[in-house]
Amino acid sequence: MKSLTLFILFAFLFSCKNSQKPSYETKKSVSKNQEYPGKSLMQTNCYVCHSPTAAESNRIAPPMIAIKKHYINKNTTKAAFIKSMQSWIKNPTIENAKMYGAVKRFGLMQKQAFPEEAIKLISDYMFDNEIEKPEWFDDHYNRRRGIGMQNRIKKMSN
Repeated sequence: MKSLTLFILFAFLFSCKNSQKPSYETKKSVSKNQEYPGKSLMQTNCYVCHSPTAAESNRIAPPMIAIKKHYINKNTTKAAFIKSMQSWIKNPTIENAKMYGAVKRFGLMQKQAFPEEAIKLISDYMFDNEIEKPEWFDDHYNRRRGIGMQNRIKKMSN
């Protein structure tokens, strides 16, 4: 009987030891649905012309994913990308163009009066995140890259 009483006493003491104490810390919570401001700015300002859902034949400008792929390579820093985007949007010229095919197909982009901070947020989002792309984009991009490679091979063999 004595051992049973000791066992119950120890069980009671050790079970009370693990009780949780109230926490008075301030916890930061970020909603999973909260979006990066650059994404919403891009959807509002850029998708008017650079829509990811427009059909290839009905486009008025290249999709944003195409811009990202032309402006960013393995050596591009985020700062350089942001600077290039700000420069192009403030003063789009043929000399400043990186997407010659798009300029030929759609014409030169109109000068835009977006605040520098908005362009920075959009560019920052584009650099770090996957950009929505049209269903046809991968085939188009791979086809164009193939044509580009064929042209390079032809130039090298001549």
